[in-house]
Amino acid sequence: MATVMTACGPSSHLAAKGAAVPRHGLARRVRRVGMREDRSGALLFGEAPVGVLRRHGDVRLGDIQRRNNRERGLCGRATMAGDPMASIGDDPDTKERAKSPAAAESAGGARKSAAKSATVIVVGASGDLAKKKIFPALFALYVEGLLPADINVVGYARSPMDHEAFIDRIAENMTCRIKDHFGDDFECDGTLEEFLSRCSYVSGQYDSVDDFKALSSHVDALETARGVAGVGNRLFYLAVPPNVFVAAARGVSEGASSVGGWNRVIVEKPFGRDSASSRELSQGLAQWIDEESTYRIDHYLGKELVQNLLALRFSNLIFEPLWNRHHVKAVQIIFSEDFGTDGRGGYFDQFGIIRDIMQNHLLQVLALFAMEPPVSMGAEDVRDEKVKVLRCVEDLRLEDLVIGQYKGREIKGHYYPGYLEDPTVPEDSNCATFAAACFHCNNARWAGVPFLMKAGKAMDQRRVELRVQFHECATPLFGATTANELVVRVQPEESVYLKINNKVPGMGMNIGTTKLDLQYHSAYGEQGRDMPEAYERLILDAVKGDRQYFIRADELEAAWRIFTPALHAVEDRGTAPEKYPYRSAGPVGAHYLATKYGVKWGDAS
Repeated sequence: MATVMTACGPSSHLAAKGAAVPRHGLARRVRRVGMREDRSGALLFGEAPVGVLRRHGDVRLGDIQRRNNRERGLCGRATMAGDPMASIGDDPDTKERAKSPAAAESAGGARKSAAKSATVIVVGASGDLAKKKIFPALFALYVEGLLPADINVVGYARSPMDHEAFIDRIAENMTCRIKDHFGDDFECDGTLEEFLSRCSYVSGQYDSVDDFKALSSHVDALETARGVAGVGNRLFYLAVPPNVFVAAARGVSEGASSVGGWNRVIVEKPFGRDSASSRELSQGLAQWIDEESTYRIDHYLGKELVQNLLALRFSNLIFEPLWNRHHVKAVQIIFSEDFGTDGRGGYFDQFGIIRDIMQNHLLQVLALFAMEPPVSMGAEDVRDEKVKVLRCVEDLRLEDLVIGQYKGREIKGHYYPGYLEDPTVPEDSNCATFAAACFHCNNARWAGVPFLMKAGKAMDQRRVELRVQFHECATPLFGATTANELVVRVQPEESVYLKINNKVPGMGMNIGTTKLDLQYHSAYGEQGRDMPEAYERLILDAVKGDRQYFIRADELEAAWRIFTPALHAVEDRGTAPEKYPYRSAGPVGAHYLATKYGVKWGDAS
């Protein structure tokens, strides 16, 4: 049985819940978001469809609506958000009531209010992800006035917790990182209290539709208090383990979705372990959530420098002639952390570095870098091109894969334990904490260019960067010179720099390598030092209905196809990872892999 912990809004207590609103079938609406045109008239930001959930409801209206949906197609007729006839089914009596002037005025007013109103429901609200990332991101968006003016945040989880305990838990990680932006006069504490007054908690099981109905009743009361009863917008964030994704999706769809507003569902990774499990998960979610409502989140797509890849490439004419196999010798995508699993090895051991980092984060960077120019910056056009380039990438070959596992090491009198010394890790684990791989993209632009990728824990430095290594000059007029290299550093110290050869000042003709260097923290001042967190950007995109930086089902399928054969081969053979010392450059085999393709790892130079 679900337990509801209520909280007052910012200025008044909750209104009593009104009459039950019938749950209708499927509806689809379209809203406009930031539409503008480029100079050629191409639509860059067009219409984004509002989310659709698949759910059952009032028997008579639901059956009629589902029958009509089958006749019209999956999503039914498209209706504008202000249409009072939207989402009422085809029942004649209900339609007649909706046509009345009073009903039209009421619906129009409610929908006008709903446009500035939303409820964010965090499913899995007691977990670390919610506490450390999601709620702080929502608070930052609230402070900056980027969320709908009339917002409520509801936590839902299995943990029994009263309202005060919930507020104390989420408040722990709320920070005023944006205080510098607003100045010393900004009252953070008052704003925090205001935000927390909009938060409440409901406890319930993830596999209980009845508990989700209790959650919906709680949200209904919040929406009634805001004057948007029956038309409130709802964003669900499924911050839960993958083994309960489908059960939670069913609960959202059958028990907690909005009747007349939009519904959107953010789904956290991991999205399966291989092609088969990912496909099974996608099919399970698709039973309850329409693809248009599904927002598969990869937080790397919310990082400033990753999002800048499209702008860097497509808004600077100088790069387009160089962005191909004739000028690019190799591309490197590097991820390294200078710490180990730190007691989280039990979780990490289920996935390993390839599934945890490479198959999602780093492959997304590859897709954004290597894709063809999209027709527009619309979500589907961008995602179409990402899917196309991923389909050109060959399956990862075993001879192009090196795996490693860090071992313990003493540094300056302090001992750093190895992976197998983590008490949460099985003592005979072959789980890779490091991987280096080479990918081949067989299309006209990139054929023959090695895409080298490596990711590791307990490395000698912390960095994430993309390195584009160009061919050497064909005629060495100045003797041996260093090849040009474009580096996009995602973290830390975000920057973009181009390594060029230049005459060293003096009497002679001596050539040296230098950088044309864009350091974000110095070039952009406060904006460069205080950039939004990735989760802030992506949650805001989901609220707006912008799916450009979320992963589509066919994109996920294409990504798993690349990795699945190699993953299965490594596991079936019981391949032992090469050991490397804690805080080192990684396994020696990774350097041999780079040498095989005639390059050196950029972070080693």
